[in-house]
Amino acid sequence: MRSLLLWAPATALLIVLGIWIWLGLYVNAPAPGSGIATVFIPKGAGLSQIKTILSREGVIKNDLRFLILARLTDSGHRLQAGEFAIARNLRPGEVLKILEQGEVVQHPLTIPEGLTTLQTAAIYARSGWVDQQQFLALCKDPAFIHSLGLQEDQLEGYLFPDTYLLVRGKTDSRTIITTMVNRFLAVWREVSAGQSTTMSRHEIVTLASIIEKETADPKERPLIARVFLNRLEKSMRLQSDPTVIYGLNDFSGNLTRKDLKQETPYNTYVIKGLPPGPICNPGRAAIEAVFHPEQSDALYFVSKNDGTHVFSRTLNEHNRAVRRYQK
Repeated sequence: MRSLLLWAPATALLIVLGIWIWLGLYVNAPAPGSGIATVFIPKGAGLSQIKTILSREGVIKNDLRFLILARLTDSGHRLQAGEFAIARNLRPGEVLKILEQGEVVQHPLTIPEGLTTLQTAAIYARSGWVDQQQFLALCKDPAFIHSLGLQEDQLEGYLFPDTYLLVRGKTDSRTIITTMVNRFLAVWREVSAGQSTTMSRHEIVTLASIIEKETADPKERPLIARVFLNRLEKSMRLQSDPTVIYGLNDFSGNLTRKDLKQETPYNTYVIKGLPPGPICNPGRAAIEAVFHPEQSDALYFVSKNDGTHVFSRTLNEHNRAVRRYQK
């Protein structure tokens, strides 16, 4: 018994030392793979599930010691969900540190100026970020829209076109829409600061959306804005083709005389003044054009079929331009 008591501490020490060496060999050995693995950790994943995912992607060896290391370092409670780009030759502790810091992969996605809400939803849906119908439903949900600080009945015109950084597992319709509206509100505050106008924000955004759709040449936006402002001041109909197209349920791609006569709330050949709301989501330059239109007496413009327009002050001048470029 006395001999056993003398050997017990030494045996325990050897066992502890053996475990320490066994664990140390794992901790200091990187995984044998190479390259970068894209790893997705779902929200709510437990430590065992995370180990399985990491080992499946070749980031760590499928080893019990990963769980022991995570618990000894108390990392298990701090690992974050998301999509990570992790090198396959890191040591286990370095992998845990990446998941703790939460440096997730960000995917850039660009929404161009002049797209409708429907087109915007389709871009996000094609890339797998949203359910298109859910996205569109939120864009017409009064309670959700009001929670964003807007009083409009839909978000056409307020989804600001820009490049957005999206994160797998943390990005959905609500977060995307909220981010786009917040970007619009930030730009609006910058553009409208110190400006004096008799138009409401909704009217300015509506006019900017028409300007956005009317020209592909950024230099023309201030002059397009002036034409429409001149027409509004003279109580002339805007007669904008893009507004007619927006109001059609089954546009074939070819605008006809019948379309121009069809009575819809957006047909500015029929209604006076602005349509009830934006016809697309305009960019910053189009909004700025409303605040800073070019000085001109022009009341008409016609496309030259090259992305630019001819501007006229009188109907006779305009008709000559139409005959030259459209007939």
